[in-house]
Order: sequence, then structure tokens, then C-alpha cells
Amino acid sequence: MKLLKRHTLDESTKSKLIRVSNLAVDAAREIIVPFFRSNKFELESKDSKKFDPVTKADKEAEIAMRNVIRKFRPKDGIIGEEFGFLEGETGFNWCLDPIDGTRSFISGTPTWGVLVALADDDGPFLGIIDQPYIGERFIGGLGIAKVDGPLGIKNLMTRKVRRLEDAILFSTFPEIGTKKEFTGFREVADRVRLVRYGADCYAYALLALGQIDLVIEAGLKSYDIQAPISVVEAAGGFVANWFGEPSPQGGQIVAAGNYELLQAVIELLEPYAE
Repeated sequence: MKLLKRHTLDESTKSKLIRVSNLAVDAAREIIVPFFRSNKFELESKDSKKFDPVTKADKEAEIAMRNVIRKFRPKDGIIGEEFGFLEGETGFNWCLDPIDGTRSFISGTPTWGVLVALADDDGPFLGIIDQPYIGERFIGGLGIAKVDGPLGIKNLMTRKVRRLEDAILFSTFPEIGTKKEFTGFREVADRVRLVRYGADCYAYALLALGQIDLVIEAGLKSYDIQAPISVVEAAGGFVANWFGEPSPQGGQIVAAGNYELLQAVIELLEPYAE
């Protein structure tokens, strides 16, 4: 079947896709918020050798999101962190992470988020980064780049900082990835103005909002990065792997507010790229 490309979508279809993505996030919000800062986690680890947490909230929220998509887009594919891949027929695939940043979630830190993305054969073209506890929703794609939150609705636009020495860099972990990847990260971190850690998907939202300039991470999955790709790119930024190539399936990732800054970072990271 020939895929329906994003540029061929009519306004009615675009509106419906945006509505479904918002409804999926609404469903996740309703389930997750009562668990946050409570003792209802029923915490498990998905890895017997290292702590890789998953909670009842993760699982129930993804089920709710899948149910929304199956109701309104029954022929689309779905991939989610907790329940894997469901093949579709339309060439559209929804990518779901019910709680990106479960470690932050169980620690009571509001930097985790709900991620929803929609992709076709060219990659993700619609994404939402939602922080339910503070009520902030970032959406990018199909002609939209905005945040709706406690301070109202605001257009998203990345900053135009082009020099590394002026940039603010975020990463989830100080000990990013392997030793080799951490060495590459330090090549950039030692040159920027400020480095901060632990923001999970919220770092990409801050980049799209024009508050920071760079995010560098490693070991990501498709459900970690596809929504951030859509939001950051809609705001005028760039997301690539450490070779400077598109990377909707995850891996080593760098997000930058503009192309010049991205290229400066890629020059430093490429020797450590895999």
C-alpha cells in the first residue's frame, strides 16, 4: 500500500489526528496524576540486573492511550514502551511512552512526562510532551508549535545561540551511556556555559520553549525520542544522532536550537558515535 505522506493531509485529517493525540494524553493524565507522590506505585524492575523501574501508572496509562487510538484510529499501528508493537494498515504508527522519566516520577520530581508521537515512513510528524502535574502541554507538528499551561498559550521557538560557550546543555544522567559516550559528552559539556541534569523529556520541551540550547543523551528508544523530535523541529530546532543523521529510532541523540550549534556539537561528538 502506498503511504499517505504528511504533505497530502487535508485540514480535516490534520485536525482529527491532533484531536486523537490530545485525547490519548488526556486519558494518560487522568490515570497518572493520582499516583504521583503517593504510595500506590506497585513498583517493579524490568531488568533483574539493574534498576529499570515500571509502575502500575505506566501500564494503566499506556492501556488507556492505546484504547483511545484503537477507538478513533483502529487501522493505525501502535508502539509503546510497556506493551510493544501492534501492526497497522495505514502507514501511520503511534509511538507512546506513558511516563518518560519513571525514576523522576517515583522520586516525586515533576520532570517526567507523557509522550505521544505519530510517524509515517518519513519519521515523526506530530508530537506531544505533556507534564500532567503542572498542567503543561507542548505540541509540535502539522503547522502547530505551542505550549498550553499555567501561563496560558504560547508559541514555541528555539533560541538562536550559536556559540558553544554561550549555550545551556541538559542531559538526563551525568554518567551518560558508556564510558566512551560519557567522554564524548564531556567534550561538549566542558565548553558550554551551563550544564544541568535530570530533566528527562522536559529538557526537550525547554529547548523548544527557548529556555535552553542543547540536549545530549544516549541509549534512547523510539518511544523516548519521537515526540521530542516533532516538538523541537516544529519550534525551529534540530534533532540528530551523533553522526548528524536523523534518528527516529533513538540511540545517541543530540538536540539543538539551531543548525549551526548542532554542527558545532556533532564535530565534537562524532569520534564517539556508534
